[in-house]
Amino acid sequence: MSRASAVMEPQLRRARLGVALVFMTNGLLLGNLAPRLPDIREGLDLSYGGLGVAMAMWPVGSLGLGLLAGVLIRRFRSSRVAVVAMMGSALAMLGAATTSSVLVFGAALFIVGVTDAWVDVAQNSHGLRVQRLYGRSINNAFHAMWSLGAVLGGLMGGAAAGLEIPVEWHFVGMAGLVIAMNVASYPLLLKGPEPREGVEHGADEAGLPHKTSIRHMPGRLLMVLLALSLIGIAGGWFEDAASTWSASYLRDELSASATIAALGFVSLQGFQFIGRMTGDRMIDRFGQRTIARVGGVLMVLGMGLALAFPSTWGTIAGFGAAGLGIATLIPGAFHAADEMPGLKPGTGLTVVSWLLRLAFLVSPPLVGLIADATSLRVGLLIMPVLGVLVILLAGVMAPRRHAPAPSPSRV
Repeated sequence: MSRASAVMEPQLRRARLGVALVFMTNGLLLGNLAPRLPDIREGLDLSYGGLGVAMAMWPVGSLGLGLLAGVLIRRFRSSRVAVVAMMGSALAMLGAATTSSVLVFGAALFIVGVTDAWVDVAQNSHGLRVQRLYGRSINNAFHAMWSLGAVLGGLMGGAAAGLEIPVEWHFVGMAGLVIAMNVASYPLLLKGPEPREGVEHGADEAGLPHKTSIRHMPGRLLMVLLALSLIGIAGGWFEDAASTWSASYLRDELSASATIAALGFVSLQGFQFIGRMTGDRMIDRFGQRTIARVGGVLMVLGMGLALAFPSTWGTIAGFGAAGLGIATLIPGAFHAADEMPGLKPGTGLTVVSWLLRLAFLVSPPLVGLIADATSLRVGLLIMPVLGVLVILLAGVMAPRRHAPAPSPSRV
């Protein structure tokens, strides 16, 4: 090992830990919200459709100002944007959880959406920067930390709901914890401005002019970017269904207790964590394309069977199978988009993230309106359909990489 490598290695380990902490707090915040949504809905006297419309303010905020993430990162660095926006998101979530006004609730979720969009792009951008320095895939492990945070948050939220701890006090403690963890993570992150990658002139290896904008991309590459976005959307809608509706479905239609109802979200996130911890090795061995197709099958079978034969523990198991299936979809789509040839650094990542949030604008009101007209069980039938979509589109993901044959001199 060279002296430069010896010096860089501890810095990379610290940076990896710092990014992991930011990802974890991002999941921790959502995880604590999911089990308390039935209590918040009752406190605000909202129907399922009303809650769905209010929750849609989250993606409205993401869409309205989320595209500023790239500008902010170039101006202030991904490390600063991730940490500051994460702390702002915690404070906005506290405002949403402690209000008795539907309008304030929606406004607070709008701010959560804005800051969460900035965190999403910044933490992924910084994580991919660390991954490039590592020289091997570690991106799924970062997303695994998000899932771990969501699992811990779901367990905390379920316990708080079961113990009937007031939502206000619950989220005061949560905001303090998230802020403290992000203050601790910032000194660990990589120093210096964002790297400027690629050559300044000429064309890249795909023959595209350097730094091609989205408007000037060939139609085939635009279609690939759209397909990657749809794969990410499928994984995101499953997460949204678990966070927004699983507790209500288990409590209202399957008569589960408040603590048991939290396990639908916890199950999905727990198995997603397992899938992400093993995902990098599985992708290196079998390729992202095969892993995505297997994931689509798990999505179809897991939630399809759970909804066809409804029971409390069968539904919890179905969410778990779906969590394993979607584990690598969003990080895989982000990574593939970030590596799209000819785009400015972060452009493909920002576009996929933005389209993912556009889909979140549709998901909560759609499921909520269907639930008001029929039942939540019918509203959740969209989930196995998304699994079929993943199976059909997985061909745009990277296939298995075959190891090069050994040279004769080494045989």
